[in-house]
Amino acid sequence: MKLAIVRQTYNPNGGAERFVSRALNVLAQNTSLDVTLIARQWEDAAGWKTLTVNPPFRNRIARESGFAAEAAAHFAQFDIVQSHERIPGATIFRAGDGVHATWLEQYGRILSPLARWAQSLSRYHRYILRSETQMFTHPQLRKVICNSKMVRDDIARRFGLSDDKLTVIYNGVDTDQFSPEVRSLSKRVALGIPHTAPVLAYVGSGFSRKGVATALRAIVAHPDVWLLIAGRDKHARKFEKLAQTLGVAARVAFLGPVANVREVYGTADALILPTLYDPFPNVCVEALACGLPLLTSHGCGAAEWITEGQNGWVRDALDSEGYKQAISLWLKGREQGVDYSAAARATAEPFTLGRMARELQTLYHDLLR
Repeated sequence: MKLAIVRQTYNPNGGAERFVSRALNVLAQNTSLDVTLIARQWEDAAGWKTLTVNPPFRNRIARESGFAAEAAAHFAQFDIVQSHERIPGATIFRAGDGVHATWLEQYGRILSPLARWAQSLSRYHRYILRSETQMFTHPQLRKVICNSKMVRDDIARRFGLSDDKLTVIYNGVDTDQFSPEVRSLSKRVALGIPHTAPVLAYVGSGFSRKGVATALRAIVAHPDVWLLIAGRDKHARKFEKLAQTLGVAARVAFLGPVANVREVYGTADALILPTLYDPFPNVCVEALACGLPLLTSHGCGAAEWITEGQNGWVRDALDSEGYKQAISLWLKGREQGVDYSAAARATAEPFTLGRMARELQTLYHDLLR
């Protein structure tokens, strides 16, 4: 079986890229699958068959449209094409980035009226919306892989796809690499964090849309709680200033991009991600596997794994008061001996890389019947 996996570029911190990397590594072990990665560029592609598609471009629209056109020209040579980009004509689309229209709606919640107006006029966003519609309605599309029920239901509602075209395959996680054993990698001493202090971790790039401001405001009323912020953002200085204004800077560590995210999980006691829109972040699966309960939003696909008060809490992305209350409940539970870590680990434990690979392989074979 000749399978093509399409992803335009590689961002080592990107959730979609990590999914593709994990899928390729596992699928490569199946000798009946001849897997080719179609991409502009991809780091660490050792052992993978790659097809470089890198047409020149002058702007964002040309970048997307040029790659889509040239990549699609190769589709006929494969039995199955699994695209992680909005390219009409693929056999399978993995909706790892969710629905662009929903993302625009949610991101608009934190924009000024002028910025929302400008966003509505953006030629780039209009291009993406048009490509998305063309891709979901293309006759070649046979399956859409969704990484959460939230995304599945949204696609069905917006584009009228039938249930038989939509399948949920959750992100897999290496449950050996990501386990409560990461405690041995704790950086508390190096960061000057008291041994008994409760520590929240935020992991992700794009601080505005993923809720760093909400997380900062939520810890103001909890003077013993520390917050680790791992990830890249070109406006990071703005959030550092907000931490100072709120009076929490002394217990907030801006770590920047981290080489080993397991050290962050090993230092923390819970993950906080008040994201506006995130189909199902890998960081949530990883953190749960490491035994960290999750404080997240209704706009995060991982919310469907959360049982309130057992392995986490779910609030609106902009409800800093709600997160403050959730932190209070978490701290109270810790004092009462609630084993949030065991519940978090049990939630993620079934979702191994092997399970993800088996579900993907079953999907491929079903399509070729």
